[in-house]
Amino acid sequence: MSNEKKLILIVDDDADYLFQMEAMVKNLGFRVKTAESQAEAEKVLETTRPDLAIFDLMMENEDSGFILSYKAKRKYPEMPIIMASAATAETGYSFDLYNDNNKGWIKADLYLEKGIRSDQLHREINKLLKL
Repeated sequence: MSNEKKLILIVDDDADYLFQMEAMVKNLGFRVKTAESQAEAEKVLETTRPDLAIFDLMMENEDSGFILSYKAKRKYPEMPIIMASAATAETGYSFDLYNDNNKGWIKADLYLEKGIRSDQLHREINKLLKL
């Protein structure tokens, strides 16, 4: 594996959260590209292949993150995707990525509640990128 820094795409419509995540991931030693909407992220993905992506679940629509991860996986099937959301805290709704019913339509590799600690995020990114 080359020493070239891996590129992480972070997509979130909350500018403050996006800024915090960008700083956190850069501090972990990765290059970062950001987008503030599903539409913006789709444009980025047309010309850029991130090594990993972190998508907010609810952006323009409640399911923007799901739609984005579906489209991203069609283009880059090997790219790991982390779905970050405060949905459980906000709605009480939680879902299981590993449930067979959900695996078909939820194209994320990992689901994380927002408020993730840097060390936890680093561990999960390294695991998904097999570093």
